[in-house]
Amino acid sequence: MAGSVQVLGTGQLLTLSSRMRAAGGPRLRQNFSRRVRRAAEPLHRDLQAAIRTQPLMSEGRKSGGRGGPSPTTRPLRATLAGGIRISVRSGANPGARIWIDKGRLPADLRNMPWVINDGRVRHPVFGNRRRWATQWARPPGWWTKTVEAGTPRMRAEVERILGDVRRDLQ
Repeated sequence: MAGSVQVLGTGQLLTLSSRMRAAGGPRLRQNFSRRVRRAAEPLHRDLQAAIRTQPLMSEGRKSGGRGGPSPTTRPLRATLAGGIRISVRSGANPGARIWIDKGRLPADLRNMPWVINDGRVRHPVFGNRRRWATQWARPPGWWTKTVEAGTPRMRAEVERILGDVRRDLQ
């Protein structure tokens, strides 16, 4: 699974960035950055909605009197959705990037977005490392499928923004 979605470094963006610097318009750069961020926000929201609604199915309980309270009170899906970020650059390597910021996730959930994307989540039962459970994310691919569906729209919007800024520079 790709760690991030990026629309950057293309020849058109690099040329446009140097022309914006030459034109000396900080307002033009701010406007460009704001519009590129707006182009990336629908994909950002779609990714957050995808993880928040991703079902995790379990095998079911085995026989015996097991169970107990969860060792954690944090909501898994909301925590993962909070780690999805957008960054926009208009400098030497201009563009937009949507990624999962591992620094905003708890240490024990740093790999969870990719594990859920693969479809199989194996974890200790209530923190007991001698008992393990498997849960299935159905359908798998919450990140890859959402990115595949949203990237063309984001690219088209960035192309439209590039055309508008190019016209302003001429």
